[in-house]
Amino acid sequence: MTQSASEFTYLEPMSDEDLILGYRETGDRELFECLVNRYERELFNYLRRYLNDAEMAEDAFQATFLQVHLKCESFEEGRRFRPWLYTIATNQAIDAQRRSKRHRMISLDRSGRDDADEIGGLVDLLVSGEPAPAAQIDDAERQTYMQEAVKQLPESLQEVVILVYYQGLKYREAADVLGIPVGTVKSRLHSAVVKLTEAWNRTYANDEKNA
Repeated sequence: MTQSASEFTYLEPMSDEDLILGYRETGDRELFECLVNRYERELFNYLRRYLNDAEMAEDAFQATFLQVHLKCESFEEGRRFRPWLYTIATNQAIDAQRRSKRHRMISLDRSGRDDADEIGGLVDLLVSGEPAPAAQIDDAERQTYMQEAVKQLPESLQEVVILVYYQGLKYREAADVLGIPVGTVKSRLHSAVVKLTEAWNRTYANDEKNA
């Protein structure tokens, strides 16, 4: 396990980029451990959603930071650390899927109230055209339906949904992680929202007819 956040208080003013460059130059383990501590929960949650398996996610997390250590010499000054880290993590997740031969669709199942909030925000996008604040949804049936609908999206659409709406990456950062243009990220997000909304509208219309 990493050290507690309080043990890195003196490093808090340093940016992620300063930490990785400092580690590259000095090999100071505390700089590296501070980075791990900053991203431990966030990155593990991302990998768990991507792989739908906590044990595989833990292995991919460890492999990711091993690669950060091994590749720190290639990290260029002026580059953003977060999208670089997510690129490594995504590659490790893909490798984990191949090794385990589990070519499954990405699962966005989550427990708790946040599920409804974030899925509701996706549907709201169709109206606003931009990422919207999470919307409250009290209808448990709708929440369950939307979760299942998201899992039916093509993998390419699920990837951008996870990175942008679950992990909070900016369009440019998500584009860097996936190796695609920013415009493609935006178009895939739009396609995901349209598909989700169309699926919901079809279900809602059928319910109305059967009422």
